[in-house]
Amino acid sequence: MTPEALAAIQRVLATIKEASPFYSRKYADLDPRDVKSQADFERLPLTTKDDLRDAYPLGLAAVPASEIVRIHSSSGTTGTPVIIPYTARDVDDWSTQFARCYEMAGITRDDIIQITPGYGLWTAGIGFQLGAEKLGAMAIPMGPGNTDKQLQMMMDLGSTVIGATSSYALLLAETIAERGIKDKIKLRKGVIGSERWGEKMRARIADELGVRLFDIYGLTEIYGPGIGINCDLQPAMHYWDDYLYFEIINPNTGEVLPEGEAGELVITTLKKEGAPLIRYRTHDLTRIVPGECPCGSRYPRIETLIGRSDDMIKVKGINIFPAHIEEALAVTEGASSEYQVMIDHMNGKDIMTVFFETGSPEEHRPYIELALHKAIKDKLSLSVVPKAVDLGDLPRSEKKSKRIFDNRY
Repeated sequence: MTPEALAAIQRVLATIKEASPFYSRKYADLDPRDVKSQADFERLPLTTKDDLRDAYPLGLAAVPASEIVRIHSSSGTTGTPVIIPYTARDVDDWSTQFARCYEMAGITRDDIIQITPGYGLWTAGIGFQLGAEKLGAMAIPMGPGNTDKQLQMMMDLGSTVIGATSSYALLLAETIAERGIKDKIKLRKGVIGSERWGEKMRARIADELGVRLFDIYGLTEIYGPGIGINCDLQPAMHYWDDYLYFEIINPNTGEVLPEGEAGELVITTLKKEGAPLIRYRTHDLTRIVPGECPCGSRYPRIETLIGRSDDMIKVKGINIFPAHIEEALAVTEGASSEYQVMIDHMNGKDIMTVFFETGSPEEHRPYIELALHKAIKDKLSLSVVPKAVDLGDLPRSEKKSKRIFDNRY
């Protein structure tokens, strides 16, 4: 923790208990103004998503209602929603961070940015638009769906940048290839977020769209997308440490890990007014990359996300993340990027079936299945049932794709 970060945290903690009903309860037995060092800070309790749900609807607010200009809500579909209030300064700070992301990706005010993520309570679409407006670029606020209209606008207006989830970017790329209109598309950059994606999927999208891809990071609780992005040197993502303080913890014990070790990302906001968050558990798994980036940026970096601690499933005692399947597909010749995992309990044992797409002819598919079986066995010491299907057989999504289905419970 730098002296600047500690000073910024102390400024937040100086008034947090009085300003926020949520923190008044959370810190009932302690005085956050006693934080004088990094060690003191790391003794503060972690904040969880369940904490935020318990504060519904506006218990998180640290300002009077008259200063709240907007609310957003997390994109989860189950349980009590998390409502995040924003002041005018919060909105402006968010737009500044998102504009930095565009600039880090080499996007300028001369670009035309087609925005396909959803608008509304979800932060995605409006975040992409705020950044474009702060940058001074033209924004096309399409939102998700209506692929025919998306492609028509893309061609007619000459969009040079696409903002999307990886799932929808793949759907657009496949549609462009099917219709043979790649020569009419002027895209040069893609800013992709909201879900992790493997290298094989990244390569397919980049090749079929003819773009350079950038992985943007964010979550509704912490502004939204735009708090980090990779630079041209990829794959690590720079984050804005003048707005945010990052820690990496052991997800099982809460212990803060040394720089460079992988664990769960915990974020503290340094300037947020509407809903400041102290030591918020993101459940995103990554690590802080030591040293300075050769790109010359002064901003620190985290590794591209490994996955989420709450995405982990256990099969036959083995911990499995989506990244493990993506890594196995990446080394399996003939396998495409799209997959779906079904886990069932039959005849007293767990059965894990991995459906994957391939463009290979029928007679080659048993060999590809064997290769994928070996790749997963080598990586996880787990036997699975691989099933090859045709390209396009697995569902496509305009939002996030669900890939693992656990039918045991």
